[in-house]
Amino acid sequence: MERDEFIRRYFTEVALNQETISIYTVRRLLFEAIQRATPKLTGKILDVGCGIMPYREYILQNNPQATQYIGCDFEDSLAGEYAMGKPDFFWDGKTLPAEDNSYDTVIATELLEHCAYPEEVLKEILRVLKPQGTLFFTVPFLWTLHLLPYDEYRYTPFSLKRHIENAGFTNIAIESLGNVDASLAQMIGIWSGYRPLGKWGKRLVKWLFLPLLRRLLEWDKEWSKKEFKQDTMPTGFCGFAKKN
Repeated sequence: MERDEFIRRYFTEVALNQETISIYTVRRLLFEAIQRATPKLTGKILDVGCGIMPYREYILQNNPQATQYIGCDFEDSLAGEYAMGKPDFFWDGKTLPAEDNSYDTVIATELLEHCAYPEEVLKEILRVLKPQGTLFFTVPFLWTLHLLPYDEYRYTPFSLKRHIENAGFTNIAIESLGNVDASLAQMIGIWSGYRPLGKWGKRLVKWLFLPLLRRLLEWDKEWSKKEFKQDTMPTGFCGFAKKN
């Protein structure tokens, strides 16, 4: 499959069907966060933990103030997918091969859960950002173990803010990607995709649950993404932080 088709099918235009039921909710919510964030992603952009950079074209095409998009990741992170497009450079998870104050924006989508020492990574991101530069980040809260053994954390908004503050960032704003209805949709999708049910059992379960997932994601739009109350159940978080 060509890179453009792969990105459309599994990241930016993912359709809810039997093939995508396990990833649909998380990919839809992530792309909606990218869409909301794009107007603030300006200048020279560094995508840390970029994979095949699934959001590069969207950001560059939809924000004329985004002038350059550069991606970096671990060399063995998604080696199979790199055949569709490698990062611009690889790094060791400790030191970004970039000068101080060299990027206007850093994007870190679904990265920090894989960092054993997140504050060290955040300090390195701070170093390469220009003064008044912007960090945009996302992290999962409700998701399967993945990229083993490099799956380290699930953050609450409070621990996430503390790590980002400790690294030296200011003006931190965090919101949910999705709330309780989206969380249920996500768990149903995961269960439908990975529960051993046999070929026909899986098909039947997925067929039964697809309409419910659609309804749950419609209901989820009624929830505030900026309030973190007792007993809420978010799918994950996104947010911004600034370098002084």
